[in-house]
Amino acid sequence: MEKKREKEVPEYKIEGVKTLAKKMKDSKTILIASTKKLPSSQFHEIKKKLRGIAEIAIAKKSIILRAIDASGKGSLQEIKKLITADIALFFSNKDAFELSGILGENQSATKAKAGDIPFEDIVVEPGPTDLVPGPAISELSSAGLKVAVENGKLAIKLKATIAKAGEPIKENVASVMGKLNILPMKVGFEPVAAYDSVSDKVYRGIKINRTEALDELKDSIKKAMSFAVGIKYFTKETVSYFIKKAGLEELALVKKLNIQGG
Repeated sequence: MEKKREKEVPEYKIEGVKTLAKKMKDSKTILIASTKKLPSSQFHEIKKKLRGIAEIAIAKKSIILRAIDASGKGSLQEIKKLITADIALFFSNKDAFELSGILGENQSATKAKAGDIPFEDIVVEPGPTDLVPGPAISELSSAGLKVAVENGKLAIKLKATIAKAGEPIKENVASVMGKLNILPMKVGFEPVAAYDSVSDKVYRGIKINRTEALDELKDSIKKAMSFAVGIKYFTKETVSYFIKKAGLEELALVKKLNIQGG
């Protein structure tokens, strides 16, 4: 029986694997990000902004997996199970977390759809709207908003939370957000994981919000300072507080002695 001849691999696939494998070998960071719900216009806009920072590549899953095998990178193999059809590869010499932060900053606000899950509570503040009385009154009321007619337009009278962080947005609430031009969702590349060639490690959970991270750091510094002052722990950061406190106590003591001495 004649052995069945194996199907030849097209030349473009072979070249695609070689090109990706070389980029993997030459890059400090290889980051994979989801492209789900990312419009083509947004894709190209972000690609332009990342020139000189990172190179983006889109390829079929089979080609990416073969390129990972051909790269010779040890721990990079761990990233294979995270490769899906909606994945983009980023090659950069930036740190993985720094690159993830840059991607986070390049996301755009967009309208919410029913079923979308917000990362924070969506709060509507009191104030005028451009909506005219009519069906909109019952629509806004169904979303939990108290409204009134002012100068021929609808006005929101009380502050209200119409969607909770981590909970799916209801269809009527999404409709109201659209009418009020509230854009609570973000669209852009969603970092999934990254490989660092220096440490030969794969990092997950690398999605970073720089503003939130900075706020958390500032809050941690305040708490650390309060704790250090509370236990009278002397450092270059707390010594100025203790000197100032001692000066105030000295003034208070002198004032008290002068009063008592007549």
